[in-house]
Amino acid sequence: MVADIEQKSTVLLAVLKARVRGCVSKAVASAKRAIREALRPAPIAGGLRRDAFRSREGLLAENALLRQQLLVASRKNKRPAFRGQERGLVVFLSSIMPRWTDALLLVKPDTVIRWHREGFRMLWKRKSKANRTRRSALSKETIELIQRMARENKLWGAERIRGELLKLGIRVSKRTVQKYVHARLPDPHRGQSWKTFLKNHSVWACDFLQLYDIWFRPIFAFFIMNVNTKEVVHVAVTRAPTEQWTAPSPCCRLHFVQTNMGPNCAK
Repeated sequence: MVADIEQKSTVLLAVLKARVRGCVSKAVASAKRAIREALRPAPIAGGLRRDAFRSREGLLAENALLRQQLLVASRKNKRPAFRGQERGLVVFLSSIMPRWTDALLLVKPDTVIRWHREGFRMLWKRKSKANRTRRSALSKETIELIQRMARENKLWGAERIRGELLKLGIRVSKRTVQKYVHARLPDPHRGQSWKTFLKNHSVWACDFLQLYDIWFRPIFAFFIMNVNTKEVVHVAVTRAPTEQWTAPSPCCRLHFVQTNMGPNCAK
C-alpha cells in the first residue's frame, strides 16, 4: 500500500511539473509576442489617425523611405545591402522627417547615424584635399633663379644655393630650395642603358686568379676579356707574377687598337 501511494505521488508530481512547464512556456510566448508587436510600426488605425495631422512633405518623405527599403528587400540576395547612393538617400530622407525612426524596417537608427557620419567624413576629406593645392609664396623669378643655379652648377647642393640667395637678399629655407631643385633634376631612367653603352663602346675587363695545383702550390692567372663579345683575348699563368708578366702582350694591344679604332689604324 505504501508503494502505491508513492507511485501515485510521483505521477501527480510529474503531471504538475508538465502543467507548470506549459504555463511558463505560454507566458514566455505571450511576452515575446507582446514585445514583437510593440517593436512593429504603429497599427493601421493609429497610423492613419497620426498621419491625418502630418504635412504632405513628411508623408512623401516617409513614402519614399519605405519604397526604397522595399526595393532593397526585393533583391534576390540572401542579405540585401544598401548601395552608396541608396545610403545617401536614406540619410537625406531621415533628416527631413520628424519621426524617421518609425519608418525604418531593414536597418537600425544607429546604422543611419553611422552613414551620416561617414558622409560628413568623406565630404570634409575631399574639401581638405582640394585646399592643399596652394600657390607658392616665392615669386616666379626666384623659382627660375633657383632652377638656373642648379642647372648651371651641377655640384652645388641646396645649402650652397641657399647661401648664394642670401647674398642677394633672398631668404629661402633649405627645404624650399630642395623642392624646386629636385623638380628640375633629369629622370635617371632616361639615361643611356647598359646595352646601348656596350653597343657604342668596346669594353675590356681584366682580373687575377689564384689557384692551387694537386700539391697545393699556388698558381697565378691573369686574363683579359672583351665584354662586348664575351671573348677571352689574353691569358697568362705563372707561379711568380712580375710587372712584365702583368703587362699585356703586343698581340693583345694590337687587337685592342683594331677593335676600337679600326684595322687601318694599327698600320
